[in-house]
Amino acid sequence: MSVASVIVDVAAKQTDRAFDYAIPDKWKGIIVPGMRVVVPFGPRKVQGFVVALKEEAEVKRVKPIADLLDLTPVLTPELLEIGHWLTEKTLCFMISAFQVMLPAAMKAKYDKELSLLSKEAHEQLHEQVKPFFQSRSSLKWSEVEKTAAAPAFHRDIQKGLIEVVYVVKNKGNKKTAKGVKLNQSLEEIQQFMSELNKQAEKQKQVLSFMLNRNEEVAIKEIAEDLQITSAPIKALINKGLLAETEIEIYRDPYQDRYFKPSQPFQLTDEQAEAIAPILHDIEENLHDVFLMYGVTGSGKTEVYLQSIDQVLKKGKEAIMLVPEISLTPQMVKRFKERFGSKVAVLHSGLSTGEKYDEWRKIQRKEVSVVVGARSAVFAPFENLGLLIIDEEHETSYKQEENPRYHARDVAIYRGQHHQCPVILGSATPTLESFARAQKGVYKLLTLKQRMNKSSMPSVDIVDMREELRSGNRSMFSTMLFEKMKDRLEKGEQIVLFLNKRGHSSFVMCRDCGYVPTCEHCEISLTYHRYQNKLKCHYCGHEEHVHTDCPECHSEHIRFFGSGTQKVEEELTKVLPEARVVRMDVDTTSRKGAHEKLLNKFASGEAQILLGTQMIAKGLDFPNVTLVGVLTADTMLNLPDFRASEKTFQLLTQVSGRAGRHKLPGEVVIQTYTPEHYSIQLASQHDYDAFYKQEMEIRKMHKYPPFFYLALVTVSHENIAKVVSVTDKISQYLSQKLSPQTTILGPVASPIAKIKDRYRYQCMLKYKLEPSLIPLLKYILERYQAEMQKENLTITIDLNPYSMM
Repeated sequence: MSVASVIVDVAAKQTDRAFDYAIPDKWKGIIVPGMRVVVPFGPRKVQGFVVALKEEAEVKRVKPIADLLDLTPVLTPELLEIGHWLTEKTLCFMISAFQVMLPAAMKAKYDKELSLLSKEAHEQLHEQVKPFFQSRSSLKWSEVEKTAAAPAFHRDIQKGLIEVVYVVKNKGNKKTAKGVKLNQSLEEIQQFMSELNKQAEKQKQVLSFMLNRNEEVAIKEIAEDLQITSAPIKALINKGLLAETEIEIYRDPYQDRYFKPSQPFQLTDEQAEAIAPILHDIEENLHDVFLMYGVTGSGKTEVYLQSIDQVLKKGKEAIMLVPEISLTPQMVKRFKERFGSKVAVLHSGLSTGEKYDEWRKIQRKEVSVVVGARSAVFAPFENLGLLIIDEEHETSYKQEENPRYHARDVAIYRGQHHQCPVILGSATPTLESFARAQKGVYKLLTLKQRMNKSSMPSVDIVDMREELRSGNRSMFSTMLFEKMKDRLEKGEQIVLFLNKRGHSSFVMCRDCGYVPTCEHCEISLTYHRYQNKLKCHYCGHEEHVHTDCPECHSEHIRFFGSGTQKVEEELTKVLPEARVVRMDVDTTSRKGAHEKLLNKFASGEAQILLGTQMIAKGLDFPNVTLVGVLTADTMLNLPDFRASEKTFQLLTQVSGRAGRHKLPGEVVIQTYTPEHYSIQLASQHDYDAFYKQEMEIRKMHKYPPFFYLALVTVSHENIAKVVSVTDKISQYLSQKLSPQTTILGPVASPIAKIKDRYRYQCMLKYKLEPSLIPLLKYILERYQAEMQKENLTITIDLNPYSMM
């Protein structure tokens, strides 16, 4: 007997293991690990992943597999192994680990169908149910669930008159078109062509076209190429010379664009020095992690492109990850121009069908380069030669729901598996990565100069407190306003950046810039409107809101926050002649909107590009000579120990948008805390000094990279329940873990209530805790029953990037 071990699509502790199913004779030798199947599970049928094959089952009675969803495995042996590794590393369920690797189109959809068990049963049906089965014996549950007859249906199902059948539908529909292929031998076709009369010239053309191609071709393509109607093709089908087929065609999001092939640039000395060790690793099949630390505009992308080129010459494949935000059409264009149709692109701007098609190209080995956001790290390549993570400091590489993986960790794991190099690139690397490079765990490659030797833009810091004192109540400082007017007169372009990331408003004195911070954590207190209190989201300290400033006793103490729309309105008032492109969540939510707006700016139709986070990365416009940062503080005052680091990174990235070509660039940073080191050092483009200062603070407060963090969050509708469970967990951990580990909490989460559920958390800071994972697993098992019955949720994040 052949048996398959299957992980079923039911995310629960009890089902988080492989179940055995018999392989029916018709599929013996066809079913292999990595395929998706449909299996009976209790009363329903669910999707599952085959993870292993064996001769004998561990139980006496095994049910047979009901259906096969794939003819080729969707998960390679390596991806199956990564799935097991992810469950250990992120404490998630097996099924979640497998599903995160596949495009959304391949997550099964379950349709419930109701079928009448017998003709006799029809008589016994409830009066409300009978009409539904008047002329048919089955119907979809969706037709019934919203009607008044639903309760009657439930009763009849319980009586055993109606059966519920779960139908697994695969959402990933292939797009097909009608095609033809040759249906006779070469000799027969040539003989037929010689006998054709003059009137059938077009049939002759079609046949010679098909003989040249000697493969399936879409009817539409033949008609377009030969500029004929489909009549001669149909005549040949009727005569039996051609046979009709269905051809899969890809939904290509880039089909209507022409990409002009580009040639590699001559590398600068610095770039040549940086690429040498990478090329050496590629040649020798060695695994190293390189940290490419290069200022904005230093030509990191060209080094990536030439490294990938080397990998392709060896017949291997490459994955290039970029943050979702900087997956701009500009980036895609550079890759498509260099590698043409060998590139697949995966990002959230594509439709479900387009993503599915790009993924199929990878699976079928039709492409050898993938450019994509976080989940592209799971591309099903089997012969990887290089993995690149650009802008490696971006927090979007960390997934915030299960499985809580970091793309960098997965890339390094795959790099080890394939014995190939991994490149992490950034102008402002995370402290963790830079510390590893300093220790020699990663190899550091440095690019200190911009490509065309242009100088870094000059940066002015404007103290907005002074602006207020001098009576300027607008969003634009006098300096920024003057510079904007000057640029508009010269016909140059401007980028205005609004740093809008915080959910919570913080409190600040508009006269002296004082922001209330927690005396234990040096982190700004968050204003809680419903209690009118200021709270620390790390240690739980709280205090009352001041009506006047404790420092200068001014009454101008206010909550902060302003949006892009407000800025746009003010711009039209003060600079009515300027044409503005606004880019934020509202204006870019429609498909293709992102690109349209950027094209409008690139073509010079608009002079000012105003936006949030999404314009900080990867944009390269020759005519931009001024960048204005309207609010540099919003992130500094978030309750997050990485606030200074994120602020420094963002200001450096935004400044990098100015003066990238021949024209020199200028940057104006508006802030209420001009003396803060992250703002000062960003204005000097001095990462090294920032790294030194920030590392001292991290060491003092026991934060990464000196300590590891783990965050346990408990949520439930009842606050007493949340508090008691969190308390028990932290007590249990403090008994079992070493005294060197600090446990903070339990304390209410920064966002203490989401969707009517209260949230509490405790945070662990530890260095070496070999027993930590088993302890956390035990906690999840211990509360499993309550998590199912009482709707209690416990989430564990072993490397939290968001403290919210």
